[in-house]
Amino acid sequence: MGNYIVQLTKPKNNFLFYTLFALLFFLTNVAWQNAQANELPSESRVPGGVAIIPLGEQSTRPSAIFQKKNVAVVQRDNKWYAIIGIPLSAKLGKHFVKAKLSNKNRTYELIVKDKEYRTQHITIKNKRKVNPNNSDMTRIKKERPIIRNALKHWQETDDVSYKFIAPVEGKKSSSFGLKRFFNKQARRPHSGMDIAAPLGAKIVAPAKGTVIETGDFFFNGNTVFIDHGQGLITMYCHMDSISVKPGDKVKTGEFIGKVGKTGRVTGPHLHWGVSLNNARVDPQLFLDAEATSK
Repeated sequence: MGNYIVQLTKPKNNFLFYTLFALLFFLTNVAWQNAQANELPSESRVPGGVAIIPLGEQSTRPSAIFQKKNVAVVQRDNKWYAIIGIPLSAKLGKHFVKAKLSNKNRTYELIVKDKEYRTQHITIKNKRKVNPNNSDMTRIKKERPIIRNALKHWQETDDVSYKFIAPVEGKKSSSFGLKRFFNKQARRPHSGMDIAAPLGAKIVAPAKGTVIETGDFFFNGNTVFIDHGQGLITMYCHMDSISVKPGDKVKTGEFIGKVGKTGRVTGPHLHWGVSLNNARVDPQLFLDAEATSK
């Protein structure tokens, strides 16, 4: 789309001028929202990436399944697409996506390619955050199903945004997929993006959605989960304070809390996770290239 410069000459009738200005603002905002809605995440067919499978045109919504899980199906420009999160644990090579169309069933091939993620060594002063004691493990076991249920939540909707704004201003301090060692002990790969920000910095919703869970968890600290629809869930960890509650509807850019250093941390930052069909995927794929510092 080209760039246009609109110049308004103020008429003598102030009411007419402000009416025209309001109309222009409204039309511009609608066009921007439509452009955002039509955008899809960047595609990267690697463990922790996103695959986009074209399903063609038809009047009714198709359905699709990957690894026995429902996946998002969205319509853009009269064509349907399956938006698939590829888990970090996915084996390399050939996989299959099964789709149910209006007149037939089809199987689509998905080739997962290799990606070498870097290694990161972190020293945690609170040793219980690396090797929890028995009482810690009791707490962790109670928290696991709460987190698991939030990440696999499914809300059927046609209105899903796949392009996000950054939830906090700051530099990306730890990338998604890092092979992590805490106090020289191997742990699971990093399943989100860490954004360095000062204590108390403002955290906002990267897209509209519904808050489905909040809580204080042993590893994640103060955490918020937002459901954006069709298996697209975002999570915000280590927060200092939470300003939303389950059931709240949030808009893009709406304040949800402040950056903190709760849970397993070395300092204040936001751990931001994105889950798609219950697979943790790289948040950078949902951002413009300049949205966070490399």
